[in-house]
Amino acid sequence: MIWWSWTYDARCHLVTARPCLPIVELLPVKPSSIKSAGVAIVLAATCTPALAAGSDEGRAIFGLVGLELAFLEALALIALACVFVPLSRAVGLGTVIGYLVAGVVAGIGLSISFTGDPEGLLHFAEFGVVLFLFVIGLEFRPARLWAMRGTIFGRGLAQVMTCAALLTAAALLIGLEWRVALILGLGLALSSTALVMRGIDESGERNSVFGQTAIAVLLFEDLAIVPFLLLVTLLAPSGEEATLADNLLAAGIGIGAIALLILIGRYALDPIFRIIARTRTPELMTAAALGVVVFAALIMASAGLSYAMGAFIAGVMLAESSYRHEMEADIEPFRGLFMGLFFMAVGLSLDLSAVAENWLTIMAAVPVTIALKGIGAYGVNRAFGTPHPTALRIALAMGQHGEFGFVLFAAASSALILPGDVASVVVAIVTLSMAISSQSERAYQFVTGKPVHETIDEDYTDALGSVLIIGFGRVGQLVAQPLIAEGVPVTLLDQDTDRIRKANKFIERVYFGDGSRAEVLAAAGAGSAKVIVVATGKPETTLQIVKTIHRKFPNAALFVRAHDRIHAVRLASEGVPADAIMRETQLSALALSAQTLRALGYEDDEAEEVIDRVGKLDSTRLAEQIIAASDEGTRDAVIAAIAPEQIRRK
Repeated sequence: MIWWSWTYDARCHLVTARPCLPIVELLPVKPSSIKSAGVAIVLAATCTPALAAGSDEGRAIFGLVGLELAFLEALALIALACVFVPLSRAVGLGTVIGYLVAGVVAGIGLSISFTGDPEGLLHFAEFGVVLFLFVIGLEFRPARLWAMRGTIFGRGLAQVMTCAALLTAAALLIGLEWRVALILGLGLALSSTALVMRGIDESGERNSVFGQTAIAVLLFEDLAIVPFLLLVTLLAPSGEEATLADNLLAAGIGIGAIALLILIGRYALDPIFRIIARTRTPELMTAAALGVVVFAALIMASAGLSYAMGAFIAGVMLAESSYRHEMEADIEPFRGLFMGLFFMAVGLSLDLSAVAENWLTIMAAVPVTIALKGIGAYGVNRAFGTPHPTALRIALAMGQHGEFGFVLFAAASSALILPGDVASVVVAIVTLSMAISSQSERAYQFVTGKPVHETIDEDYTDALGSVLIIGFGRVGQLVAQPLIAEGVPVTLLDQDTDRIRKANKFIERVYFGDGSRAEVLAAAGAGSAKVIVVATGKPETTLQIVKTIHRKFPNAALFVRAHDRIHAVRLASEGVPADAIMRETQLSALALSAQTLRALGYEDDEAEEVIDRVGKLDSTRLAEQIIAASDEGTRDAVIAAIAPEQIRRK
């Protein structure tokens, strides 16, 4: 989104403007986001009193004036968010739609200063955009980008440009001016990262061909918004022509600022954070992380470049830092604070009269634009050799438009490229396409004839095992086999219907259920079980199950499968004893190493002595790390610093 910073010169009565380009993406919004949005709105009210007062400073409601009135207005927005966001999630439309609806309702039903100046509220919320780009930079490690370069910059570029060309052509056909058509085509070509990623995660297909391809294209779209916004700046009408010397000077200053930022990030930031971490003061680490973002943004702004570009570069420079996870955890709450506020402000700024006048156009345009985008995505993926079922699924999953469209259209509107009524219409198109995107999986199943993912109405009346095993994958199956062979009564619980169907062919019964839900565990006999074994594959799922068991079923002996050392430290921080945590690869790796030593001529007792010595050293290190991570305030920093250590030679 392009915002113009206006400066008044009283001596010569001139007003000058300079653009800055923040960027935003739809993020998966956690349940706590409602509270975060509320706090952000309070921040908006308190930190920008001009928004709440301005020309209304003399106004009073219930005897409240000035800052008190600002709090009352913020409370009204919080209440709307708390009503519409849960409703939107309940009907499967996601949190962003809820925020947008809350903003629209505020604009219709409330007469407050925010509704009178939604652009000012958007300007305040843009700081969340800058924070978001910093976090995106932290995720874009250079090595990761290089490994995925072919798919990201090959298929991603081809898909976005093909979809943009089809949509731009459609806009030209209906008589729109070429610059307007181009911006609409580029904006509508971008998908919703959060909606697509949520579907991938829910189906557990992050590592599948479908998941990897979709993620790579989404990564390209995350990067593409930067040049798209720069294109808006180039296309924007300007009052005067800049000379070649001016352009060269501006380019040189920009390159110099980027080089300076890269040097600072490469050589100065990590030592600074190392010094700050030694103070063991969490709030200082948070302040330092925010300070890095603000500093990078100011460097870019001083060179006339995008705030967001500076934040992104700073994030990339810190992507390999041992403090990356700590900084991401510190920034995350602030990012969530402002993102909900941003989308409410988008809803507030929607021109409802333009939407009402063009509702037939909107209803007709939604299926047309989704179809054109789906055709483009399908064609590109087939051209890259993707099988028909996978290409079709990608086309349906990525057929919707995303929140980057909001940003690009608002930027074009601010730059006087996109008329206000057209911007409101396309925002409505994006919103409706997102609303129906939740049905993409059903559409795929309808087209291909594949059955819908099953759920099972389970009856736990015969779940009487003294051992409850949660997760019946490759680890859970091996855990269960000796117990079943010894006649130990075992209750097996899993959430994968296909796995349950296959398992029931060779074992008596595997129950269907979500092990993170207390009521499911209670029905499966967790209250009477002597031992509970958590063998689920996803670390975050395992942590949630462990928390539920500790809270509801503390009497059972608990043994947990850990994905790796970091997961083991986190489990220990949740109260699981160290000797009850089994890393899934540790014992097999040590056994394989012992066999290797024997093949090299070591006697059995010599090989066992070496393995025992290395195992004890590893256990000692793990115990030290668990103790260091016991303090909740420094836990994330300790875990982020865990790295392989060199083994001493004899």
